[in-house]
Amino acid sequence: MDILERIVVDKRKEVDLKKSIIPISQLESSVLFTRETTSLTTALKNSSTGIIAEHKRRSPSKSVINHTLNVQDVALGYENAGVCGMSILTDGKYFGGSLDDLLVARAAVQTPLLRKEFIIHEYQILEAKAHGADVILLIAAILTRDEIKTFSELAKSLKLDVLLEVHNEEELHKSIMPSLDMLGVNNRNLKTFEVSLETSKKLSTLIPDDFVKVSESGISSIEAIKELKPYGYQGFLIGENFMKTDNPGESATTFINSLK
Repeated sequence: MDILERIVVDKRKEVDLKKSIIPISQLESSVLFTRETTSLTTALKNSSTGIIAEHKRRSPSKSVINHTLNVQDVALGYENAGVCGMSILTDGKYFGGSLDDLLVARAAVQTPLLRKEFIIHEYQILEAKAHGADVILLIAAILTRDEIKTFSELAKSLKLDVLLEVHNEEELHKSIMPSLDMLGVNNRNLKTFEVSLETSKKLSTLIPDDFVKVSESGISSIEAIKELKPYGYQGFLIGENFMKTDNPGESATTFINSLK
């Protein structure tokens, strides 16, 4: 099994357990469930920089990135830096995140928040809404076309934006549908973990203009963003680059200022 398959097997067990402990009715009665969401899609369309900054403690490819910072400080730092949105990893086993991270970030900032998670069940979308997310991530590599349709339509009914992530042409073709807002191209090959911006360039022409294009992974320089903008990308997800510093907010500020 590759890493993605392993994560999905574990995720199914985790979701089954959570469903048995916290009923949907409890999620729906959360005070945040009725909160008005903020659109990341709109923020990206109106931005000249398009930075989505990530809170990530560790990853399967890099092990520990940063375990010492608290989410509130990171979130405030990113918001002050002027990011368009913030991605919060909520997977515990592989990335060291949790839904509590999402709650803490939500209490701290007004910025649109993306729940970065391996979504394989509708329950997780309700969880995202109940914990203050504005956006969910769907990963084409682990979902069927029917699942993408069901999950994205549920998200839209909850006023959540949908970012769908693809790695290749085949995933892109099976995924395109009106219930998506943003199409993200992950530059990392999930089998080898190698990163190449060519993936974003190659797929850019196949993404219809109705969707906001987002490039993910391997973006660590101003040059990379300048290279991708002519291909129509309006969003750039940056994780490790900021998180591996002592002050992610400060490094995001410097980065965004040099982009302007």
